[in-house]
Amino acid sequence: MSALANVLEAEGLATVAISLVRGQAVSGRAPRMLHCEFPLGRPLGRPGDASFQHRVLAAAFALLARDDVPVLVDFPERIDDEAGAPLACMLPPHHDPSQHPAAAEVMGLRAAYERTFAVTSRTNVCRSGGADRVADLVMAFVRLGDGAPLDDVGIEPKALGAAALDIRGYYEEAALSLIDHVPAARQAESWFYRQTLAGAALRRASTALAAAGVSRGIWFSFVPAGQPVADPSG
Repeated sequence: MSALANVLEAEGLATVAISLVRGQAVSGRAPRMLHCEFPLGRPLGRPGDASFQHRVLAAAFALLARDDVPVLVDFPERIDDEAGAPLACMLPPHHDPSQHPAAAEVMGLRAAYERTFAVTSRTNVCRSGGADRVADLVMAFVRLGDGAPLDDVGIEPKALGAAALDIRGYYEEAALSLIDHVPAARQAESWFYRQTLAGAALRRASTALAAAGVSRGIWFSFVPAGQPVADPSG
């Protein structure tokens, strides 16, 4: 982004950008940069808070008048990501004893996932076959966590990262229909990894593959930085 801004400026087009990682903003030396100490993925701050978002945009656009470039200005308000405070989100009951509990958990959330999709008309569960495949994807990670070889779980190793993203997206989108507020940043992520069987399956698979000496490029994206790889319940 900083490099592109400098190219545009060289052609006479004034630019301004918003940063969420201050170190990158400093090293990138974009002509005009507003740094916001907000969670990643929320460059304008609080979802649904139009007044706050307009203040962020106004602060950014105000930099266009500056010609003492490069200039880096800090937005005066900070928002913490609250990843350490998982959602208080009750999982729906599931009553099929013939299913593995992790697969049954997925099926129990399907109605909530569909409610969110009906409201938003969009989904991030789009990399590995859609919502219908999520239960099978979770079971692949369950088997990996139990020590199954990579070749025996029905997913190409290079596709496991995309599968993990689809599982997480399914759960986080379902959670939006199970709560009555917009969650703070990373609360749904923490709920998924710390309180669901599917999240536990991804954690166990990551640990098992690492212990087996599998290339880090295969498993490192299963669990984001800041989430526990070991069982958080101890």
